[in-house]
Amino acid sequence: MGETLTTLTALSEPNRLHIVELLRDGPLTVGEIADRLELRQPQASKHLRVLSEAGLVEVQPSANKRYYKLQPQPFYDLDDWVDSFRRIWTERMDRLDDYLQELQGKKLRQ
Repeated sequence: MGETLTTLTALSEPNRLHIVELLRDGPLTVGEIADRLELRQPQASKHLRVLSEAGLVEVQPSANKRYYKLQPQPFYDLDDWVDSFRRIWTERMDRLDDYLQELQGKKLRQ
């Protein structure tokens, strides 16, 4: 749960969530991110540092540029966490469906 909490905390800030959404399409430089989100470069760098410390992005240097790209593992972990709730909800809905069918069967027999 600790890593999931770190991921959720990092994504709770709207600009960081927007950065992640941008990076979903592929690596970008801090300047490209700042331009697309209409942020100043220091602001974008600050958000990228938080995302990097949370393990959500990694930096790849290329010549004189630094490209940021998403790290998939934290998103897999987040998906597993959400899936644990999905399984519970599915089981409950299946039980409800069974109960409603049982009630409907009793009604038809009367």
